[in-house]
Amino acid sequence: MAAAQNKAQDEERTLIWVDESAFYLLPGVVRTWAPRGETPILHAPCTRDHLSAISAITPAGQLLVQVQRQAFRGPTVVRFLRHLLRHVPGKLLVLWDGARIHRGHAVQAFLAAGAAERLHLETLPAYAPELNPDEGIWQYLKHVELRNLVREDLPELQAELRRAVARLRHKRHVVQGCIAQVAYAV
Repeated sequence: MAAAQNKAQDEERTLIWVDESAFYLLPGVVRTWAPRGETPILHAPCTRDHLSAISAITPAGQLLVQVQRQAFRGPTVVRFLRHLLRHVPGKLLVLWDGARIHRGHAVQAFLAAGAAERLHLETLPAYAPELNPDEGIWQYLKHVELRNLVREDLPELQAELRRAVARLRHKRHVVQGCIAQVAYAV
């Protein structure tokens, strides 16, 4: 972790952590309030339909998110990297897991086409999701912002997710707290 921070500082790069997740129609059930003797019951459709999401966070508390209905593949990861380059100025050091889509031909071709001038990609250690503070963003969205949420279809879920992300963007302290929780200096 310290090596990545030092590299970013030495090369004057902005550290960015990236991760993907999925949001299903099944609710993330958490403890809630209910009158005594009235157990809350959630009725949800039983389906595997889901939204795929990719996000990035910066030490300044910036949160960038893209959501789509199909799984992410190399070209859609490149689209997100372009999004990062548009919205975060200067050179970037992206830290993410070693997923196959991160190492694929589309990403390598994107870097070779000139993106490597501003963008450097580093892989976090294998089997260590706890080292990626972006995991905390997913936990916060699923278990705080969208807790006990039941929606009938994907457009409704996508609208709720969009509102939850908008609320979270105004809570920079939560984003920075996720980074601090993983022991990165903010």
